[in-house]
Amino acid sequence: MKGDLLAVFFAAGRPLSLKELSALGPEDLVLREVQTLEKELDAGALGVRLERVAGGWRLVVHPKALPAVEAVLKPSPPRLSKAALEVLALVAYHQPITRAELEAMRGRSVEGVLEGLVERGLVEVVGEKPSLGRPKLYGTTRRFLEVFGLESLEDLPPLEEGPALFLR
Repeated sequence: MKGDLLAVFFAAGRPLSLKELSALGPEDLVLREVQTLEKELDAGALGVRLERVAGGWRLVVHPKALPAVEAVLKPSPPRLSKAALEVLALVAYHQPITRAELEAMRGRSVEGVLEGLVERGLVEVVGEKPSLGRPKLYGTTRRFLEVFGLESLEDLPPLEEGPALFLR
């Protein structure tokens, strides 16, 4: 089953939940196999490892293999402006939050920046505030968790340290 799991993680290219993986067998058996595979890959001999993120696991490059990957692929990290990082941090720590609340916290307009974060799939409308005008409420997405390597919002560092997470 480990070979099948590895193939599924490789082909998926995104985090897979235990529920999704249970198509391969009973959840308790699949969970044991995933944990075994996770331990085996942690050694680094195969250049990949399983990362727990966004409520599931995904296959990522092992830190030992990063120099080889960077030498061949020369990846460039996704670029977010300082303004986008500020707004994203505010949304992450204060969600659900309205655009007006973001602007009050930031002291300037966030309209274009917020629109860009929505387009990138890092922020989404999560509801409406039950107040005059029913303003939209914004929150982070599963993609946000994936991009920043978080399993859940509880993994955000304490607010005093938080902004450093976005500057990695």
